[in-house]
Amino acid sequence: MAAHRKSRQRSLGGGPARTVRTAVTIALAGVATTTGFEGTGHAAPQLTPEQVRAKVEQLYQQAEVATEKYNGAKEKADAAEKRIRTLGDEAARRQQDLNAARDALGSVAAAQYRDGGFDPALRLMLSDDPERYLDGAEFTERAGVRQTAAVNRVRRRLREIEQLRGAAHVQLTSLRSRQTELRRQKRTVSGKLAEARRLLTRLSPEQRAALGEGGYGGTERTSRAATGGRGAPAAPGAVAAPNSRAAAAVAYARQKLGSPYVWGATGPDSFDCSGLVQAAYRSAGISLPRTTYAQIGAGRRVSRSALLPGDLVFFYSGISHVGLYIGDGLMIHAPNPSAPVRVAPIDQMPFAGATRVV
Repeated sequence: MAAHRKSRQRSLGGGPARTVRTAVTIALAGVATTTGFEGTGHAAPQLTPEQVRAKVEQLYQQAEVATEKYNGAKEKADAAEKRIRTLGDEAARRQQDLNAARDALGSVAAAQYRDGGFDPALRLMLSDDPERYLDGAEFTERAGVRQTAAVNRVRRRLREIEQLRGAAHVQLTSLRSRQTELRRQKRTVSGKLAEARRLLTRLSPEQRAALGEGGYGGTERTSRAATGGRGAPAAPGAVAAPNSRAAAAVAYARQKLGSPYVWGATGPDSFDCSGLVQAAYRSAGISLPRTTYAQIGAGRRVSRSALLPGDLVFFYSGISHVGLYIGDGLMIHAPNPSAPVRVAPIDQMPFAGATRVV
């Protein structure tokens, strides 16, 4: 501190002119510093329309990865809920059986009471604590064949109910874990889509329209050309589907051209990518898994050169997007929130593989 004071005294001791020059220098340095911080901390980088487009496409792809994880967690949560309901119904039936078995024991006790031979062990059997009277081994030794059978029925029903309760607890734990995962993936998807919307607001209406036509979702011109403007792919030169079920799936997808993309949706009026494929084959009587990374394992893998209408085509290294192949290098898919269900070339995204399910 002393050294600091001495330095300050020397800087102010050079007379009024030096003092003024020093003050001006300090003031200018302060202005320069302030300007530098403001420029660094507050000026948002100006992205070109191409940069916005690339960033939006990246956000949509990240959102789709999270969407497929959400779909998988929801499928498992739904299965856990269904299993819990089944276990509850089964437990109710077992409880009825237990009540009937206890009533039978009550009948035995009543008969013995009328005969003047009411066994003290039977009084334990009819208590509110079933484990207490079932743990009495001497009861089984005293009772006759009828009483022993009745006790064994009660014991068996109690054991079954306890097993059902244990299974229900496991399913409930699983359900809670899946619900936590659902909430996490929902936040991820919502955040990515909100950021994409924010970026799109930087563009003019004309630029947004151009982005919708030329980006990740495929071009509207390509879709119109492939459909002949009538909502169904043009027939000339098209390869026939290998069987009636594949043809039915393709026909369903054609009918859904123009339907909005909604993440997590499986139809009938809106879809995400795997939801569209699942709904198309459901209409043909084929049950497919819910997620892209499960759908790719649902059939026989085929090479890109051997594709036929109805095959499932997958994209990106994480298998996060899927479309339904319709021939001539084209597919029908649900691209993203900025583009409806449409026809697009399969070479517009990184090809990851294909599956033939029928």
